[in-house]
Amino acid sequence: MILTTTPQVEGYPVKNYLGLVCGEVVAGVNFVKDLAAGLTNFFGGRSNSYEDELIEARESALREMAQRAEQMGANAVIGIDIDYEVLGQGNMLMVTAAGTAVIV
Repeated sequence: MILTTTPQVEGYPVKNYLGLVCGEVVAGVNFVKDLAAGLTNFFGGRSNSYEDELIEARESALREMAQRAEQMGANAVIGIDIDYEVLGQGNMLMVTAAGTAVIV
């Protein structure tokens, strides 16, 4: 499965557009990670626990999107956009990946 943010895959003309495909993940941040991030915020520096959570949520959203594209018969997803949203009181994160499922 080819995944790209570009509107085409160089060297592979699009043979068929199959439609919009999305992957969504809502991830909760537990108390320990929230506490660690709060300390990092107070003392300065990067929050590895939040960064790891973001990375995992993004990768999960992309995997889910790719699986849905495969079910549609696609072998590529082009024009991918990834969106991050904080839900509730800041302890929930929603990551959405969307693109166009195609056959190249």
